[in-house]
Amino acid sequence: MNKLRKSYLITSVAAFIFSILVYLSGILNPFELKFYDLLTKFLGSEEKKDNIFIIYIDQNSIEALSKEGIVWPWPRQVYAPVIEYLSEAEAIFLDIIFSEYSSYGVDDDRILSEAIKKAGNVYLPIVLSHREAELNEEDIKKISFSIKWPSKNEYKSVIFPISDFKNVCKGLGNVSILPDEDGVYRRLPLFSKVKEFTVPNFVTSYFLKGVDFQIKSDYITIKGKKIPFNEESLLLKYPKGKNFFPTLSFLEILEASNKEQKNMISKVKKDNFRGKIVFIGFSAAGLFDLKPTPISSSTPGVFIHATAFENLVNNNFITSSPNYIILAIISLISFLIPYLFLKQTSIKINLFVFLIMVLILLTVVIIFFKFSIYIQFLPSFTATIFSSLITLFYSYAVVGREKRFIARTFSQYMDKKIVDYLIANPKAIAPGGTKKRVTVFFADIEGFTNISERLSAENTAILLHRVFNVLTEVVIKHSGVIDKYIGDSLMAFWGAPLESEFDELNACSAALQCIKRLEDLNLYFSEKGLPIIRIRIGIHTGEAIAGNIGSDRLYNYTVIGDTVNTASRLESANKFFKSNIIISEETYLKVSQVFIARPLGIVRVKGRFKPIKIFEILGKTSEESKEKILFAERFNHAYSLFIEKKWKDSREIFETLLEDYPEDFPSKIYLNLIEKYSMLDKLTEDWFIVKIESK
Repeated sequence: MNKLRKSYLITSVAAFIFSILVYLSGILNPFELKFYDLLTKFLGSEEKKDNIFIIYIDQNSIEALSKEGIVWPWPRQVYAPVIEYLSEAEAIFLDIIFSEYSSYGVDDDRILSEAIKKAGNVYLPIVLSHREAELNEEDIKKISFSIKWPSKNEYKSVIFPISDFKNVCKGLGNVSILPDEDGVYRRLPLFSKVKEFTVPNFVTSYFLKGVDFQIKSDYITIKGKKIPFNEESLLLKYPKGKNFFPTLSFLEILEASNKEQKNMISKVKKDNFRGKIVFIGFSAAGLFDLKPTPISSSTPGVFIHATAFENLVNNNFITSSPNYIILAIISLISFLIPYLFLKQTSIKINLFVFLIMVLILLTVVIIFFKFSIYIQFLPSFTATIFSSLITLFYSYAVVGREKRFIARTFSQYMDKKIVDYLIANPKAIAPGGTKKRVTVFFADIEGFTNISERLSAENTAILLHRVFNVLTEVVIKHSGVIDKYIGDSLMAFWGAPLESEFDELNACSAALQCIKRLEDLNLYFSEKGLPIIRIRIGIHTGEAIAGNIGSDRLYNYTVIGDTVNTASRLESANKFFKSNIIISEETYLKVSQVFIARPLGIVRVKGRFKPIKIFEILGKTSEESKEKILFAERFNHAYSLFIEKKWKDSREIFETLLEDYPEDFPSKIYLNLIEKYSMLDKLTEDWFIVKIESK
């Protein structure tokens, strides 16, 4: 198993285990509930539902009737005209407990009872209790179902409305609901257990006698929507605000009823409620029926029931994703994040991957929530965090050790960009080699043997250190790689491990910069009484084997092959031409538009049978004087005439060049060759090749 696979396996399994343990522990539950509330506030429906009305017994209604001498609690006959006025509604859910007889007398109960019976559409609440009390089995059997409904909360007794009401209402249902662990009401039980009986919820009672309700072996259907028995309670999809349903005050309906009896016109028409669902309940703060919900800290209880009814009617209640879906997502993230993080090392990229993953998770949760499916966000979010942190820590501790080794080792002789590339691609420096197109650079101190004989060993070491320091700095600055120091020589290369279209340009620029920096260094040497240093540079471009080459105990990143040998020979060719920088034609073709160069000829160097055309770099075209540019052009012309065997014309130009530049040794070489060849009757086929025997 390679290192990457091992790292991936360790981090993935660790992240998965941590994430699963956190999820199963329940630590995230309170925070997940708050996240659900946020989704509800921002993504809840804003479209008003005109088929469900809520009539609030609000503070204004209580105060208005109080002024007329009707104090709270009201006589029950006050509700009768309102019930009669709403008689054309499909259903009236009167969310008021009438568990005791009226203190105003029997007639007070009779008037309301007659109104409920006449309307024939009134549903009344029952209250479930945990207190032991005598259970009226006859009454409870009338409303209970033989469903093995799961319930963690089993009740022991039932509080029914008085007989006058329970016997004439259309349906009865439980209004006892419990909040979540943080005290917020998000769920509503469709059924509840009272000992061995299963009783319906307040709003569920509406559906039980219709064709829209069916009981199957392990689920029920309401309005065609399957609700499994394992869904103990309905997770409500609250609207965005409390103005979702059309609302009226109890006083408005009472006044409308009174006006109808007096044949007066009312703003609230009786026809408005025909075929509609009407909920009547408390909203006044003193009546103790305000509950915290995801949309408000004081939501009337009747609003919760209206929301549950709307959810059931429109099949848009929230279905929670099963546990295996959450586990699958955690598993996917735990294995995906380490894979993405370990493939590269950039903190910025990893942060981007993390943010994208969180954004994807949020988007998925939001989209599914819109379709009334709730996928818990925090388990997947914590899995993303755990996966990211574990991978980063492990990468820093284990993989990072390798990267720090690479940085520490290679930054000494490579540009930071190349080191960063190696850190991101450690396979590039694996033992072995690959064929690469490289530009190899050799620099050698001219006459170093004589210099070292004149200096003490200490001063020789100081001088070499100073020179190599300058050359190394220049090469690395120009994106080169320092290969090795060989005595008084330096070898460097471009194109491996990181290839660039500017490799030849960088190598030639580095050569010129080395010459220039050495001039500044010679001023220092002069002050210290040390000899003046001159260097010769050879540059060649071609294919070579690049890689970590050596033994198991000792190896280094280098390039080997004929290209390296040729570059070394070109550096030596400077001795023959008394030049500073010689490059091969392969290098020249890439830099001819940027640098001033002159051909030194086609040469055959020692150890290489195939001849090679070489050039001397004189400077950058953009930085040198017109005089030097003209000098190069004159030399190029003279050389072209030489190749064409136009001895006389070529001689004249070389002679004028020597008059202007008496120290130009290449011109002297070609004048001597012209003298030699012009005297011969016949030339050999390779007469134009300059043979350099010295290394």
